[in-house]
Amino acid sequence: MTIVALPQRRHLFPAAPRPALTVTFTVPLSGDSLSPHAFRLLEVVRDLVEGGEGTIAIGAVPAEPVAVEDEHRIQIFVDSRTVLRGGEPLELTRLEFDLLLFLAQHPRRVFTRIQLLSSVWGYEHAVARTVDVHVRRLRAKVGETVPLVTTVYGVGYRLADDAQVELVGHVHDQPGRVL
Repeated sequence: MTIVALPQRRHLFPAAPRPALTVTFTVPLSGDSLSPHAFRLLEVVRDLVEGGEGTIAIGAVPAEPVAVEDEHRIQIFVDSRTVLRGGEPLELTRLEFDLLLFLAQHPRRVFTRIQLLSSVWGYEHAVARTVDVHVRRLRAKVGETVPLVTTVYGVGYRLADDAQVELVGHVHDQPGRVL
């Protein structure tokens, strides 16, 4: 059983969201009862939720990353925020992961730099070239031979048509969505 506690977001200004902490932990269920430590942890989470300081979602254990032999295939494990290329893990920063996930969730759609700043970064007041730098770093980490992000000159970026991307896990309540 996986339990995720999410603090409720309260925004004073829509453009400046407060940081949120997401905590995910797995409680092994053996027999009919929980260990005393697991029981105490669940009690603390319950108290936070009842006090209005967070929300809770209970779900199945996230899928374990399974290696795929095709070196061009990208697997994005949403729940564990893990990315595999050809079965090998890729070390991505938080923003690189979020950018890749956002583009994979919206295939064949072109986004301007400002739209990406707003949707991925959560704000629009940064330099638009920030997106260019992150796309360049993402391409370098994935490899030049793997088609991933296409530049639409004069407009912005989109997921490449021939990108072999698989989303594994819960994506906007669509478990196991494969592109």
